[in-house]
Amino acid sequence: MTAPDTESLSAPARAPRRPAWRAQVPIIAVVAVGGAIGATGRYALTLWWPNQPGGFPWATFWTNVVGCAVIGAFMVVITDVWAAHRLVRPFFGTGVLGGFTTFSTYAVDIRNLVDGGHPYTGLVYLAATLIAALTAVWLTAVTTRRVLKWRQS
Repeated sequence: MTAPDTESLSAPARAPRRPAWRAQVPIIAVVAVGGAIGATGRYALTLWWPNQPGGFPWATFWTNVVGCAVIGAFMVVITDVWAAHRLVRPFFGTGVLGGFTTFSTYAVDIRNLVDGGHPYTGLVYLAATLIAALTAVWLTAVTTRRVLKWRQS
């Protein structure tokens, strides 16, 4: 009896692995494209509904509330219903909706209201946006789950 061939005992050859950063390139690309789309939509809304100095920033308020509502429904759909492609969530959730909602502008609006002598409006805006945005994401997530459960039965 002869000794087994050493090549047959070795592990199967593996394809060379891509560097980790190269695997992230498609994700970064779709987030960037989605962000450009979302930010363009947000900018168009602020042009259509400009903020009056010292007034309540309605365009930013409704942008954030609507964006959070869409996030609530979207996350339920892609986690509970639809086996989405791996780039859908970064494109739409992070890119489009992240570019559309604008919590940085929200913070600047609050500072401008307070610095401009309208601290009460700034405080109302601060609280109203947080409450409305969190309520919107929760309400649409719950509603979407119920509608989907009702449709399945």
